[in-house]
Amino acid sequence: MKLNGKIALITGASRNIGRAIALAFAAEGADLVLNTRVNREELEAVAAECRTAGVRAVPVLADVADAAAVDSMVRLGLAELGAIDVLVCNAAIRPHTAITETSLDDWHRVLAVNLHSAFYLARAVVPAMKERRRGSIIAIGGQSSLTGRPNTAAVTAAKTGLLGLVRALAAELGPFGIRANMVVPGFMDTERRYAAWYPEFRQSPPGAPEQLKEIPLGRLGRPEEIADACVFLASDASAYVTGDTIRVMGGRLIG
Repeated sequence: MKLNGKIALITGASRNIGRAIALAFAAEGADLVLNTRVNREELEAVAAECRTAGVRAVPVLADVADAAAVDSMVRLGLAELGAIDVLVCNAAIRPHTAITETSLDDWHRVLAVNLHSAFYLARAVVPAMKERRRGSIIAIGGQSSLTGRPNTAAVTAAKTGLLGLVRALAAELGPFGIRANMVVPGFMDTERRYAAWYPEFRQSPPGAPEQLKEIPLGRLGRPEEIADACVFLASDASAYVTGDTIRVMGGRLIG
């Protein structure tokens, strides 16, 4: 089992990519701290499913945009499970809004959830990782960090900043045996619960022929494929990989 003996904290773990990462980590033997902001029922269901693999799973409701809540969650995880070896920064919001229609509150909320949270989380877990002289920090990025997209100023700024944070952490923490990397999903076959965030999909929903033409593999990605990349980065198989990016995008953006 690739993650046997490791303990991971996964944010945004109640559904979609976060859920897939949680289940994949459990299948590989990792004990888990699982986080979401409000939906306890969904999170408890994921935790219960993970426990069927014989691992420990601690569900925690917390707003990762709140530094104090993050600190409390990490303290709880350390107290319950004894360590945090792997951090997966997955929680994010992705409203697609023209710059002139993006309110100040929306701008600050996107940056808080998508970028500031990763700083809060890293700051909270790194001291214990330094003591153990090992750790893997994995951030889930987005296409906008590579290309920019119309009507995503806040999301693009946050995800681009997240990429910079990953590189800075890799440079700073490498001497302590702690690695930091990013996984970038392409067009994914996931539930998009907040339709108002994606007005462009009313005309061309995910998986529409015009979108698939842009993807050499000709299909949407699956959450499990993001999870597989995260398992690699969490495991000792990637012991010499840090400050890097894995694009799970079906070949989109080749060249």
